[in-house]
Amino acid sequence: MIDTATVKAQLEEQLAELLGRQDRIECDLGEPLNPDSSEQAVEVEDDAALEGQASLIEREVASVSRALERIAKGTYGECVRCGSAIAAARLEARPEAALCIDCASSEQ
Repeated sequence: MIDTATVKAQLEEQLAELLGRQDRIECDLGEPLNPDSSEQAVEVEDDAALEGQASLIEREVASVSRALERIAKGTYGECVRCGSAIAAARLEARPEAALCIDCASSEQ
C-alpha cells in the first residue's frame, strides 16, 4: 500500500525545488547581455543551455503537478493509459510516474 501522504509531501517538496530552479533560470535569462561582443557570444551560448534546462524543468513541473492532481482525485498509482496499478517499486523510483511499466515501455 502506498502512503500517499508521504508521497504528496515528497512531490510538494520536489515541486518547490523545481519552481525555485525555474525562477533562478528566468532571472539569469532576463539579465541584459554584456556590451562586449566576445562576452556576448559566451552569454548567448550560456543562455541557450539555460533555455534547454528551463524546458526540462517545465516538463518536470507539469509531471509533478499532474501527480499531485492524481493524489487529490484518488487515482494516484493507476496507469493513466490502461488503468492498471503502477508497481510500487516504480512509484518509489519515480513518484510522478503516470504510466505502468508496460505502457511506458510501449511509448519508447
